[in-house]
Amino acid sequence: MPLVNTREMFKKAYDGGYAIGAFNVNNMEIVQGIVEGCKELNAPVILQVSSSARKYAHHAYLVKMVEAALEETNLPIALHLDHGSSFELCKDCIDGGFSSVMIDGSHLDYEENVKVTRQVVEYAHAHDVTVEGELGQLAGIEDAVNVSADKASFTDPSQVQDFVERTGVDSLAIAIGTSHGAYKFKPGQKPQLRFDILKEVSDRLPGYPIVLHGASAVVHEYVEMVNKFGGQMPDAIGIPEEMLREAASMAVCKINMDSDLRLAMTAVIRKHFAEHPDHFDPRQYLGDARAALTELVKGKIINVLGCANKA
Repeated sequence: MPLVNTREMFKKAYDGGYAIGAFNVNNMEIVQGIVEGCKELNAPVILQVSSSARKYAHHAYLVKMVEAALEETNLPIALHLDHGSSFELCKDCIDGGFSSVMIDGSHLDYEENVKVTRQVVEYAHAHDVTVEGELGQLAGIEDAVNVSADKASFTDPSQVQDFVERTGVDSLAIAIGTSHGAYKFKPGQKPQLRFDILKEVSDRLPGYPIVLHGASAVVHEYVEMVNKFGGQMPDAIGIPEEMLREAASMAVCKINMDSDLRLAMTAVIRKHFAEHPDHFDPRQYLGDARAALTELVKGKIINVLGCANKA
């Protein structure tokens, strides 16, 4: 099976009241851990790559690893650019084999966001590639995305119909209270998603796929593991899984997860070295990390996404 774009994937998800997991990948073990969990539960998946990941692992290596995952699993897999910052970057990924791209013009004024998103859409659609746009800005830090709390803004529902119609974008990332990174909330602050905004957006765009970024729940087991085995990580509060599941039952068809993967991988590697300080074979500690990612992804598919047996 070749790479798929997200058009049919999202239509099925919207109609079925579930979401597709979009997991960030940086190396072979992360790709393998994610797709093994999806294979075991027969779930479709979006493997997404940030500009930082492309610099780290190189575009060609990442594409070939995802192609290998396709061959090994025969699952519906989309290869997606996460937070594309320019038309040139999106074009490079489209020309290089990606089946989906995100153009993030949320930091621009509205008309400039419309202009650059439309430019990407026109090029992408000519190559059967789907495009994700963004309205509103999430706070937090993750790779090249760095938005302070005072610069963050919720999506304005009154803009979404005009934006989608003028750009032709295939899906829309909105800001309703999620944030990038592990440290999403201050101590004592209760996580809360603005379901009223999500509801108004979905009413204005019936049947249209919505995306949530910054949606790691933060598995406290791994926070505790990092601290137990030599870390100094403060308690990280993420979005409760039941809130994400509710969003997935509404118009949200794609939920991005990255911080949970990083946290799990770091925690398990720390544990491995604490218990086996004499080990030096990367296959030993990276193998443990890969297995942990598989279990984490399976948990997300079951508890958050609801896309098991939807491949």
